Amino acid sequence: MRLTFIGADHEVTGSCHVLEACGKKILLDCGMEQGTNVFENADLPFEEGLIDYVLLSHAHIDHSGLLPLIYARGFRGQIMATEATVDLCSIMLRDSAHIQMQEAEWKNRKAKRSSENALVEPLYTMEDADGAIRRLVPFPYDEIEDLCEGIKFRFTDVGHLLGSASIELWITENGVTKKLVFSGDIGNKKGTLIKEPQYVKGADYVIMESTYGTRLHTEEKPDYVGELSRIISDTLGRGGNVVIPSFAVGRTQEMLYYIREIKAKGLVSNIPDFPVFVDSPLAVEATEVFSKNIDSCFSDEARALVDQGINPITFPNLHLSITGDESKMINFDSEPKVIISASGMCDAGRIRHHLKHNLWRPESTILFVGYQAEGTLGRILVEGKKEVKLFGEDIEVRAEVKTLVGMSGHADKKGLIEWLQNIGEKPDMVFVVHGDDDTAKFFTETLRGEYGYNAYAPYSGTSFNMITGEILQEAKPVPVKKKARRVSDIFARLLAAGQRLMAVIYKNEGLSNKDMAKFADQINSLSDKWDRDK
Repeated sequence: MRLTFIGADHEVTGSCHVLEACGKKILLDCGMEQGTNVFENADLPFEEGLIDYVLLSHAHIDHSGLLPLIYARGFRGQIMATEATVDLCSIMLRDSAHIQMQEAEWKNRKAKRSSENALVEPLYTMEDADGAIRRLVPFPYDEIEDLCEGIKFRFTDVGHLLGSASIELWITENGVTKKLVFSGDIGNKKGTLIKEPQYVKGADYVIMESTYGTRLHTEEKPDYVGELSRIISDTLGRGGNVVIPSFAVGRTQEMLYYIREIKAKGLVSNIPDFPVFVDSPLAVEATEVFSKNIDSCFSDEARALVDQGINPITFPNLHLSITGDESKMINFDSEPKVIISASGMCDAGRIRHHLKHNLWRPESTILFVGYQAEGTLGRILVEGKKEVKLFGEDIEVRAEVKTLVGMSGHADKKGLIEWLQNIGEKPDMVFVVHGDDDTAKFFTETLRGEYGYNAYAPYSGTSFNMITGEILQEAKPVPVKKKARRVSDIFARLLAAGQRLMAVIYKNEGLSNKDMAKFADQINSLSDKWDRDK
């Protein structure tokens, strides 16, 4: 039973943890790093084609976003997830692939204009995303399932996102049974649309997130509806737009929930029928998934609305923008409006166009409603920078920049500790992950010093023996080398393609001599083209 830490170690994003047990190789999450990448991630301790299973905590890209990449490198195992997570990943992974390909195309056009020779390859393609989606297998909450001989698992609703889960694993090897719990991202109990976090009982080892491990939300549930209505009324009243950078999945639907209530109660009295634009094809599809999962994932409050015949995430004068032309027309319309657009951290997507059209306008408001990772444009704006660059153009920040305080899908320090304490008897070890360097260290020391837990914050590459309780390899932090990392990623894809070619060759044994000769000629022709010694 070997546990190895790969991603989101002393960093917030890029979740990936490896379990080797019962002759199987298992990933807990396979996420993409977002924002500033501080430390290098260790490589997986085996080739991607050898991975048997991925257990996925939820659909956010920093937990699922590299599934298409491991597929491109040979993974053909199964990806276990909740039913709602499967639905969301089916749209989110395709959206991520579209962004990868679009950005590579844009960079390559720019390179050609400047006579640069080096072309950029997308991290993965739509074909890779579709391949990963075909590997997804849905499971319900609260049912203990057989993964393979010696390993059982269960998903428990953790209230962070539609379909989000803590993952419990019971592992029996050589007559020894250990229980491992991966928290996933623990939800904020002060949310409204989806259920509050549910607790798990009992664990030998816990892998636990610490994103907000240094923060405390307000004791009382924030008045999101009141604050949001004031911001909308003030901004629209002076002729500006309220631009809300929002994650397409989760936060967008939560904002729609609050705006429906604002309109129903007439809280923006100066412009009661104000227009709202959701400018994200992904958000539109995700909203349909939310509507499909009302019974299993919505809070009692939201379900009560449904029972009254009220859709809790729609209302009059709501406009859903799908095409690029529809998106462009939003900024040609002078009527004051609310614009909700992805991405939530402003690092990609249509939101950047809306910022370009509104950041310089003092009558507009840019309203942040979620966590902004270090190094993202969103973080830069929240920290008060007065000029930013968008699409190669310097934009003066004259709009009002606000944050809806306390709005987070993550539990705060108190909520994290409450989740851990509800496990019951203290685990043998709590591994602290999913927090930036200072937060991971602080939260680990808090668990040790104030609560008496045996806690440890591993760096990427650290491995642990779950039977003996020994650290097999203690990794040290390695500062990231972005350029070298990119080259290694591309070479790894090339290597995986070569390995796949060998597999195809062996599968074609027995073909007619004519067909095998044609195949050989094609391979030799390609090799002649790329052989640098010729």
